[in-house]
Amino acid sequence: MVRKIKVLVVDDSVSVQNVLYQILSSDPEIEVIGIASDPFDAVSKIAENLPDVITLDIEMPRMDGLTFLGKLMKQHPIPVVVISSLVGEGSEKGIRALKLGASEIIPKPKVSDMEQFEEYGIRITDAIKASALLKRIRPKPDKTFKNEEIKARIGEITDASKKLPIKHSEKIILLGASTGGTEVISKILQKIRNDLPGILIVQHMPGEFTRAFADRLNKECQLNVKEAEQGDVIQPGFVYIANGYNHLQLIKENGQFKCKLEMGPLVNRHRPSVDVLFHSASKFPAKNISAILLTGMGSDGAKGMLELHDAGAMTFAQDEKSSVIFGMPKEAIRLDAAKMIGNPDELVDWLNKAFLSDER
Repeated sequence: MVRKIKVLVVDDSVSVQNVLYQILSSDPEIEVIGIASDPFDAVSKIAENLPDVITLDIEMPRMDGLTFLGKLMKQHPIPVVVISSLVGEGSEKGIRALKLGASEIIPKPKVSDMEQFEEYGIRITDAIKASALLKRIRPKPDKTFKNEEIKARIGEITDASKKLPIKHSEKIILLGASTGGTEVISKILQKIRNDLPGILIVQHMPGEFTRAFADRLNKECQLNVKEAEQGDVIQPGFVYIANGYNHLQLIKENGQFKCKLEMGPLVNRHRPSVDVLFHSASKFPAKNISAILLTGMGSDGAKGMLELHDAGAMTFAQDEKSSVIFGMPKEAIRLDAAKMIGNPDELVDWLNKAFLSDER
C-alpha cells in the first residue's frame, strides 16, 4: 500500500479548516494529520508528527503566514501550499510567497455551486500532490544562472531597446510549465534576446496571480511581458502570460497572430491548459511554431506537443536532471514528442541562435 501524503492545515478560520479537511480527507492519497490555528501551534504539531506538506494561511494571529514561511524555509523546508484570501486581492503577496519558497499559491474558496467546489478541490489536491513530490526530488540550487552571465549575454541590450516598433510576429514560441516553472521561466526570460518571435506562456497558476506574475517578469527582463488579453496582436519581443481564469489559444485574423481567451472546462485538470494552447497552434504551418515544455506534474501539454511534432514543428522538453518535477516533459519524451531534450541553459542557447534573422 502506498503511504498517504501527510498534510498539516494551518489556518485560524474554523470554517476554512472544515472545508479543507472535507476536501483533503475525501482523497484516498491524502491524510490530514493535524489542524493548527496559528504558526506557534503549527510548530508544536510539526514537532509531534512531521507532515509531508503544509497548507498555510497568510493572515493569522500571533505571527503572519509570510513571516512563518520565511522562518520555516530557513530552518525546516517543508513544502508549503499557501491558501489565503489575501493573495487573491493583493496578488503581490502570492508572488512574495513563491519567492519565499511556497510551492503553490491558491486563493481561499469562493464557491457558489457544486461544479466550482469540485474544481476548487481538484486545484487543492493537485497542489498537495505536486508539493509532496517536490519534497522528494527537491534539487540543489541551480548555480548555472549567474548574474554575471546574464549581464554578459544581454549586456548590449538597453532599456531603450525594450520598446520595439509595433509589428506582428510571423513566428510563434509556445511554452508550458507547472510546479517549479515560475522561477525557471524568470531565469530563461532574463537570458534570451529581446527580439525573438512573440512568446505565449501557459504557467499553471490561479487567475488572481497571473497579472502580478507578468508584471514581475516585465521588471526582471528586457522583454515586454504582459498578461494576455483578448485580441492581443502577437509582436516580436513580447511575452504573453496566460490569464489564469481562461484557456489561451493562438488564432490568426487579417494575417496577424492574436491571443484568444476562452473560459471552457478544465482540460487535464487545468485551466489554462498547455494542451489547449498547443492544439490551437497545430492549425498553422509547423515551420512557424516552436513548442517548449518545462517542469511540472502530470501530462498537460504532452499530447499537444506530439501533435505539433508530427506536423514538423520544433519541440523542446526539459530534461529530468534540471526539472523540479519531471512529469509533463517526461510524458512528452515518452510519446517521442520532443525533438530536443535539455536543460534551461541549453534552451536559452538554442533560442538565441535559432531566430537570428527571423524577427530583426
